[in-house]
Amino acid sequence: MIGDKTKMLRIITDNVEKVVFGKREVIELAVCAFLCGGHVLIEDVPGVGKTSLASALARSFSCSFRRIQFTPDIMPSDITGFNMYNPKTGEFEYREGLVMAQIVLADEINRTPPKTQSSLMEIMEEGQKTVDGKTYPMPKPFIVLATQNPVEHFGTYPLPESQLDRFFMRISMGYPAFDVESGMLSVLNSNLDSNGGRPLDALSAVASDADLIGLQDSLSGIHADKKISDYIISIVTHIRQNASVALGTSPRASFCLFRAAQAWAMYSGRDYACPDDVIKMAPHILEHRLVLRQDARMKKITPESVVESAINSAKVPV
Repeated sequence: MIGDKTKMLRIITDNVEKVVFGKREVIELAVCAFLCGGHVLIEDVPGVGKTSLASALARSFSCSFRRIQFTPDIMPSDITGFNMYNPKTGEFEYREGLVMAQIVLADEINRTPPKTQSSLMEIMEEGQKTVDGKTYPMPKPFIVLATQNPVEHFGTYPLPESQLDRFFMRISMGYPAFDVESGMLSVLNSNLDSNGGRPLDALSAVASDADLIGLQDSLSGIHADKKISDYIISIVTHIRQNASVALGTSPRASFCLFRAAQAWAMYSGRDYACPDDVIKMAPHILEHRLVLRQDARMKKITPESVVESAINSAKVPV
């Protein structure tokens, strides 16, 4: 029943909200990305809870989890694994890399060089990795949560468009409201008074990997009329035809938006997708995938305004 699935999704959201205060909508978006089996790029300034959100999401599922702190000296073999010669047996033995887990946190992903970034390409798209000509499947479910700081440029390597396109969704945390930040300090103070640890340390799993796979498999049962598909294509076509856009959104983006609309419908307790679901998810699915022309950036045109214009221009199906 759709109600049971919606209930489980909201239980997961409530669990994460015990750690990430005042950001329920952001958590809901991330949970929907998990529902779609999509990778998530969490982009914002330092100290607003990017890593806490990723860690809380991982802890809410009883899945294997690894955090990789990306730095300039991380090598591709550290990510994918490597073959090492064993002099006792006279054979090469495979040593698995850091990415071999169901949920992987790629912290500050833009701090590692392009050579290492490229090691994630096959892993994120195909769910497998190739080492010395041999392919190793990733565990299921498999999701990459990546964080990056968009305003810090010293010692960073911008993600190429082909890798950005592999991220199902990009979300931003934003600064907390006054009352939310005041509540955060109250919680911190009470933890110090009781000699307690961080709220994240006390967070427990509320769903299993089998639960997540079951939710992902059931997503195809959410009905989406052809009018919804045509509406999505109309939006991405408007983006591609925009004179300010140098690189429009890919067909992969259309598929991701279709799945995201289904996910939001399920989260909302419906077994069918509607245009409002597309409108809700479009900015988070499309904005990071388009590239503006240089003259458009000089005119202060943003991806947000381009996507908003496309949504306003596309005819809403009835």
